[in-house]
Amino acid sequence: MIDSAAIRQRYEAVAPHLDERGLRLFAASEALSAGRGGIATVFRMTGIARSTIGRGLQDLQSDSTLWPGGRIRRSGGGRKAAVIKQPGLLKSLTELIASAIRGDPQASLLWVSRSQRHLADELAKRNFHLHHTVVGRLLKDMGFSLQANSKTREGSQHPDRNAQFEHINACVSRFRRQRQPAISVDTKKKELVGDFKNAGRELRPKGRPEKVRVHDFMIKQNGKAVPYGVYDIAANEGWVSVGVDHDTAAFAVESIRRWWQRMGQKRYPKARRLLITADCGGSNGARVRLWKVELQKLANQTGLAVTVAHHPPGTSKWNRIEHRMFSFITQNWRGKPLLTHQVVVQLIAATKTASGLALACKIDTTEYPKGVKISKAQINAIDIRYDRFHPDWNYTIHPLKNSNAHSGKK
Repeated sequence: MIDSAAIRQRYEAVAPHLDERGLRLFAASEALSAGRGGIATVFRMTGIARSTIGRGLQDLQSDSTLWPGGRIRRSGGGRKAAVIKQPGLLKSLTELIASAIRGDPQASLLWVSRSQRHLADELAKRNFHLHHTVVGRLLKDMGFSLQANSKTREGSQHPDRNAQFEHINACVSRFRRQRQPAISVDTKKKELVGDFKNAGRELRPKGRPEKVRVHDFMIKQNGKAVPYGVYDIAANEGWVSVGVDHDTAAFAVESIRRWWQRMGQKRYPKARRLLITADCGGSNGARVRLWKVELQKLANQTGLAVTVAHHPPGTSKWNRIEHRMFSFITQNWRGKPLLTHQVVVQLIAATKTASGLALACKIDTTEYPKGVKISKAQINAIDIRYDRFHPDWNYTIHPLKNSNAHSGKK
């Protein structure tokens, strides 16, 4: 009588330690020992297929020289590789990939995703038949992998780009040595206010994601949030005004004014000058006339000589506020719908870093109309002194002598 339980017990003990051939030989040996009905019993107790047990019996009876050292299958055993069964397959696959990569206008895959399935379909049109997973293995062997776009090309560079960076750094160092405020300013990406998807992921109970709208159409009564930031380079602290209207030069300068009133003048009570590093475009652009007019008002009200150094065109990512302040705000509110303007303010104000970044934030409900015209007389009234090096990027606006400047008040 066959002891089925003993076969099962021995199988569970040795199975984790055997390879494919070892399991075949074990099953065949147990079947031989059991005698009549042994194959059926071993199949029932181990789950090893009868055909596999049969091959194991053949292996036991075969010449051991058919099994070179280390092999699990006989030489020549196993399914033939697709590239052997279908000559020319690898060449055709290489042609499909290469033509799409170099942008051949006749390439079948130029305007579609070069996915494994699409490649398999194109190969089928050339009479090569294989599963898309086999295409994936072939691509891996050829050194291909999934790659995202890499932002490395910056286009044409201004010949004075590096010199302007050196100028900005020199200005920041000089102001810091003299304990005068130096700030970096910019507008963060405008955000829709409401139950919209926000990029990133947030810890929540499993299977209970935050439910948000499918489409990102602005809710008229909620509008948008327009965060304009001021980053104090020396103090590692910042101010963000969350606007509800347009991103104009008047809004930008008002944000700087609020930073000065609430944070700046307390930290720099003896300040006589202010350095602003800003992008070359946008509401604080070098060619925006309203920007200079509003800075003149700021200089008059604070008594500060306002020096501006613009980053060269196309280099906004090097603005300090981007990687020292805005990036951390984005991390802090990832995966959280910005339901109201107050939520935006709270998430910004709660942003902290290990290096001690501290932020203050408030909503600015003032309306800032677009298209404000600046007359030539207003431009001529500005007390602006241009730097010798790139005066279009570097200039200082001084308080007007008859402006009755009084620090921090409008």
